[in-house]
Amino acid sequence: MSLLKLDVANQIATLTIESPPANALSRDLLKSLDEQFDHISENENVKAIILKGEGKFFSAGADIKEFTSLQSASDIAALAKNGQSVFKKIEDYPVPVIASIHGAALGGGLELALSCHIRIVTKSALLGLPETNLGIIPGFAGTQRLPNVVGQAKATEMMLTAEPIKGEEAGKLGLANHVVEEDELEAFTLELAKKIAHKSKMTINNVMELVSYATRENFEEGVAKEADLFSVVFQTEDAKEGIEAFIEKRKANFQDK
Repeated sequence: MSLLKLDVANQIATLTIESPPANALSRDLLKSLDEQFDHISENENVKAIILKGEGKFFSAGADIKEFTSLQSASDIAALAKNGQSVFKKIEDYPVPVIASIHGAALGGGLELALSCHIRIVTKSALLGLPETNLGIIPGFAGTQRLPNVVGQAKATEMMLTAEPIKGEEAGKLGLANHVVEEDELEAFTLELAKKIAHKSKMTINNVMELVSYATRENFEEGVAKEADLFSVVFQTEDAKEGIEAFIEKRKANFQDK
């Protein structure tokens, strides 16, 4: 079963995540994202991409149950580096990717949204990096991208408290370009994509290339360190307890080891 649906019309590609119930970012979904963005790049007519989620959520996070199958430090680090690589491809894409966010963009879901160039959210959407609730840390470059968007102080608070923010606050912080009502999200996002698609492909490509320079300083060093530390933290006793508590729907009892 395909985890992503691709539609192309009027020079706009729409990618819909279809992995119920939470559109969790499994390894298969990351692979599908990677392949679909390669596929879209072959279409010279596409000038903008809309990325959205089917059902209740944009994406409620990474596939935590799948994480539990990982045993070695190298496998854990490889998972983080793979996600980082896919999201970097999106961030460096030659046409803009617009994240259309409803329900929730949490953990890996927010990290995916952060790799997009423009974010449209509903007022009631929840956005956050709640990994510390599980005794782990973000692993798909969230520790590097979130501070660049909302500032170091707010990003630190969001990651350490693990408390999500609503769409309206996301707009005030600059995490969202626009905040809309639930029933306006699809039409608003499409209209914005149409405005972009009316521009010359050459100007779009050049603006995208130039804007990317603004986020490169120390980024590669930061995400490499994140992958290493993600692997270290993931193998702690607290990480095991946090993940088990999440799966069992109970509060984690961390022992700081």
